Amino acid sequence: MSLKSLTLSLQFAREAAGHRAVLPRHAVARWIRHALDLDAEITVRIVGEDEGRRLNRDFRGKDYATNVLTFDYARAPLVAADLVLCAPVVEREAAELRRPLAAHYAHLLVHGALHAQGWDHETSEADAEAMEARETAVLARLGFADPYVTR
Repeated sequence: MSLKSLTLSLQFAREAAGHRAVLPRHAVARWIRHALDLDAEITVRIVGEDEGRRLNRDFRGKDYATNVLTFDYARAPLVAADLVLCAPVVEREAAELRRPLAAHYAHLLVHGALHAQGWDHETSEADAEAMEARETAVLARLGFADPYVTR
């Protein structure tokens, strides 16, 4: 399997700097590249609760911080997107799911990269199942357990 090229900008808001150790650049790039069908330029920004809430409110009309937001700008010939992950939300979810923080980040980065390429789990049950199956397959290749199996 040939992986696609990725130009990655990895940013941490001051409030999320504690997550740097869990998200080394090489790991983030590897996780995203396994989800790509085309070459990509992706910015990943790890933010605090306030920034995550503001972005979700301003762009989706939902007044709470969510785990991952995908801003896709182009899908061909090059995928161009920003993925914004809210560190406190990701950390809470990982604890609730009893999953390692890195595994949950890997899942959300794969999920966001798929959204950037046009995958959508909110359009129909069939689309949701297809996206979940793709995420599960990508994560399995990366050595992570199925994120949709509850423990």
